[in-house]
Amino acid sequence: MSRIDPYHSRTGHPWEIADRHDPVVWEQGEGPLESVQLESYGKDGFLLLRDIFSREEVESMIRATDELRERFATEDRPEAVLEPGTKELRSLFRVHRYHSLYEGVVSDPRVTGPARQILGGDVYVHQSRVNLKPGFEGREFYWHSDFETWHVEDGMPRMRALSASLLLSDSLDCNGPLMVVPGSHRRYVRCPGTTPEEHFKESLRKQDIGVPPREALSSLAENGGIRTLVAPAGSVILFDCNLMHGSGGNMSPYPRNSLFVVYNSIENRLEDPFSGLPPRPVFLGER
Repeated sequence: MSRIDPYHSRTGHPWEIADRHDPVVWEQGEGPLESVQLESYGKDGFLLLRDIFSREEVESMIRATDELRERFATEDRPEAVLEPGTKELRSLFRVHRYHSLYEGVVSDPRVTGPARQILGGDVYVHQSRVNLKPGFEGREFYWHSDFETWHVEDGMPRMRALSASLLLSDSLDCNGPLMVVPGSHRRYVRCPGTTPEEHFKESLRKQDIGVPPREALSSLAENGGIRTLVAPAGSVILFDCNLMHGSGGNMSPYPRNSLFVVYNSIENRLEDPFSGLPPRPVFLGER
């Protein structure tokens, strides 16, 4: 019996901008966010919380990242993703499983508290990674909705997840900061094409499938505009799983590194991928 899928995508049909069928802020419980912050998150799809972690804490995370970088390079781990065509490190995945410091960070109430409040209950880590954008070398991350990939390739059924981006270096106008389309989370872009097997091996370096067409991006940006999110290291950006976002390359001398933690509601556990293909490896989607 086939599943009814309100968020089907990559089915070989033309692209389409469809309605969202889930809340943005779920049933509200107690938490650290004020009502005005929740309203802002619901409207725009993101929230910037400045100076949540101290400089000393950030420096500890940078040291932990360096330790994982050395370890993964030695062991040739698939969790260490390189830039296309180079040996520059792009991302380190599943860091909360491989370093005790990050295990503590992802369960810190300064981030889990807002996540639980927005998602309406207990959460778990769907994915964690450190994204690296070294000065002069850091490549772009093209526009995308995370949920489209998590739904099609991982089997996340509903839009009841969010990302917490913890800045490990200052996010500046010039070093490839996170860009978002406010309000785009309230619509859903069905992407054209179909998903090839083991698509993740290419998409983690450069994504071509599951990318919204320019016409869809132009339509979303015409309605919501584009915001560039700049903030000091130690700040946290919360954003909805369906928010259209991306970042440009880093041509500046200043690195722009960040820890991403994806929190998913325990009521929204993964099913079989909606692509019909086998699920991606567990370092991309915890099961």
